[in-house]
Amino acid sequence: MISLRNVLAADLEQLLIIENTGFSKDEAATKEAFIQRIKLIPDTFIVAEQGGSIFGYINGPIIAQPYITDDLFKEISENPKRGGYQSILGLAVSREARGQGIAKLLIEKMEELAVKNGREGITLTCKHELISFYERFGFVNHGISESQHGGVSWYNLLKLRESMHCR
Repeated sequence: MISLRNVLAADLEQLLIIENTGFSKDEAATKEAFIQRIKLIPDTFIVAEQGGSIFGYINGPIIAQPYITDDLFKEISENPKRGGYQSILGLAVSREARGQGIAKLLIEKMEELAVKNGREGITLTCKHELISFYERFGFVNHGISESQHGGVSWYNLLKLRESMHCR
């Protein structure tokens, strides 16, 4: 049975393995970025685990604006208690655990946290081939992002609070 919990510092090595198999070298978060996220935003850094093994995670800081900017991949700050937009900087599932609904569980948990903490919505960027995946969860494509992260084209996807199921 998969369980969800907040990230711990001890999770770092397992998280980096999943990150580096899920994203290209240019797109993957650095070890330093992960350390900063674990330290500053453990409340919105959720891991999916079973028997001590991590199979996936979702993370991102609360931001004031509805779209992700590239500076967030390098520098974040602690989350405010209420308001803002829940960003998703990373959502990844280990290769061996894909297709088991883990990403869905992680997105639903982030929605639950967003509603509970009065966030305006959830925002993320994704590559073109993942737009339909996120649309299945109610995210709306807002077009090409200004993000140049990893040297690829990204799309802004947004899900506003009123369209979240767990109100």
